[in-house]
Amino acid sequence: MTRFSAFLLVSAAVPAVAQQAQPGDVVVTGRGLDERLADRALDVVTIDRARIEANAANRLESVLADVAGLQQFRRADSRSANPTAQGISLRGIGGNASSRALLVLDGVPQADPFGGWVAFPAYATNRLGEVRVTRGGGSGYFGPGALAGIVELESAAPDQLAAVEAAGFYGSRDSVDAQAAATLERPGGFATLSAAYAWGNGFVPIVREDRGSVDRRAPYEQASAAVRGVVEVAPATELQANMSVFTDTRERGTVFTGNRSEGADVSVRVVGRGRWGWSALAYLQTRAFASSFAGVNATRTTATQTLDQYGTPATGLGARVEIAPPLGRGVDLRLGADWRDVEGRTQENFTFVNARPTRRRVAGGENRTVGLFADGAAELGAFTVTLGGRVDRWRIADGFLSERPLAGGAALTDLKFRDRSGEELTGRAGLAWRPADALTLRAAAYRGWRLPTLNELYRPFRVGADAVAANAELAPERLEGVEGGVTLAPARGVTLAATVFHNRLEGAVANVTAGRGPGVFPGVGFVAAGGVYRVRRNLDAIVSTGVEFDARAELGPVFAQASWSRVDPRVEASGAAAALDGLRPAQTPRDLLSATFGWRKGQMVVSGTIRHAARQFEDDQNTRDLASATTLDTFASVPLARGLSLEARAENLLDERVETANTGAEVVERATPRTIWVGLRFRGG
Repeated sequence: MTRFSAFLLVSAAVPAVAQQAQPGDVVVTGRGLDERLADRALDVVTIDRARIEANAANRLESVLADVAGLQQFRRADSRSANPTAQGISLRGIGGNASSRALLVLDGVPQADPFGGWVAFPAYATNRLGEVRVTRGGGSGYFGPGALAGIVELESAAPDQLAAVEAAGFYGSRDSVDAQAAATLERPGGFATLSAAYAWGNGFVPIVREDRGSVDRRAPYEQASAAVRGVVEVAPATELQANMSVFTDTRERGTVFTGNRSEGADVSVRVVGRGRWGWSALAYLQTRAFASSFAGVNATRTTATQTLDQYGTPATGLGARVEIAPPLGRGVDLRLGADWRDVEGRTQENFTFVNARPTRRRVAGGENRTVGLFADGAAELGAFTVTLGGRVDRWRIADGFLSERPLAGGAALTDLKFRDRSGEELTGRAGLAWRPADALTLRAAAYRGWRLPTLNELYRPFRVGADAVAANAELAPERLEGVEGGVTLAPARGVTLAATVFHNRLEGAVANVTAGRGPGVFPGVGFVAAGGVYRVRRNLDAIVSTGVEFDARAELGPVFAQASWSRVDPRVEASGAAAALDGLRPAQTPRDLLSATFGWRKGQMVVSGTIRHAARQFEDDQNTRDLASATTLDTFASVPLARGLSLEARAENLLDERVETANTGAEVVERATPRTIWVGLRFRGG
């Protein structure tokens, strides 16, 4: 997509006229069923629309960083990271690019059907009304995959949107960031149309002292659009339909490192809000991913193509039904079932000779889960008791691996992996006690699970000189945990919360070192000198104990919020992974901190956000360090005229070096340097 055509897409999202509902009209919300009573016993953090809009990066992953402990596999954001490194997790249980926290948008699971990572450029912030993060696993209500927690994205409702909104910003390194949206509201329904576009020359990912002549800027171009309609189809019953598309092109800073992601989502949900609450949801996801990888020599003067993953198509289908029977005041029960089916394959050319590939690999399969769930809560005086559970039937099927010479001839590898299936019982129990209006004590125990992704089962990949082989025999991950916490509300507009937790993740999928280059290794081919060969394996366990602190205050025009997570995760390993026993999981810092202070009066807003990530390890063997980093972001919005404001944003204002990867031979990669944005925002109607 060209920059010009993408700007036309953004402009087209703003109609000249939008009609608003009249007083007394029937108003539909576009939301699911009412909030769950069970949330009182859980560790829940909410990010409202005002905070979403006042984010310096104007990106979802930066918004989520307000919740300490919620992290991507790597520190880089979706302008410079490889998309496959953007899985999300919580509570220090580690990661490997696949998400261990479940992300949903309006009730629909959002993880990539093939890889489990998150396509962050698909979620323009102007479309979101609220983000809710529930730390801790075992939420049977939302489906499998919530090992470490739930991230709920909720689309903005008409009362949060202007009839017409548009914003455009120019930033460092000739960057452009534009968003637009329009809302048409009429009695009994509404429709929203939105679009977003981002483009930039990018920065050089390798730090200055480690660069060579092959290193260059890493440009990006990203666009997305969404349309949403909500209409009352019967008394107290509304139909919600969503459709969205995105495209994302990035380079990783050398020749032969381009990647491209594309996708489209469609979902339909019917919600009944009568005496019996109910909802029925169906959705379709399509994804396509392509990526090229390069090997760089020790002096970083030459780069050669090592792998061309020219296509990774994937599809996700799902459905969900839920009912909430009327059991009386102070009792909440949800019963339901869900189904999700994903299929995909990786297609790649490899074993390059004289700059040309000589072999082709195709591998993939299908995963399916079908589950029944029940989630209930009851108020018993000052106590709220919650209990939920689910039973899932899972299936891994039709797995295959084929490797053939490009010149023709017999297959070099032609494997059909065995089909597997099983059942999982998971759940969560909690108790909240409110002995006084300003004090709530919480406790919970939970068990969750996650099926290995098609990416983990079948797709090998490379990072610099390192290569990782897939493993079609991976078993599901299972987590058990307990937590206890306290929430204080000492004054109006002020809340303080603290939670202590202990998690044990059994069968954690990790990239385990199995050899070093130079050499030819199963599943990946040649690994150059200085490179490491790893294989995905199930570890015995990752054990993580920690504490989380959250605070929020709104005192007149002054507002503040802070979040701190401190964890002590350790690996338990034996057999082929015995060398990892007692070490810390890769890419898992001990401390994560975010604190925001600001002032708001009318449309004028000024704020600053400090974030700190402690030292962490790049690798499973804890031999490659990534230094700690403390960054400062700032945001200012000044009204110029009715509906029009000037905004200035600064990311990493002090230009802190944020190390995100150590690619071997002590070559360090960084995340976003100082980036300044200036632009205009308009709200009309």
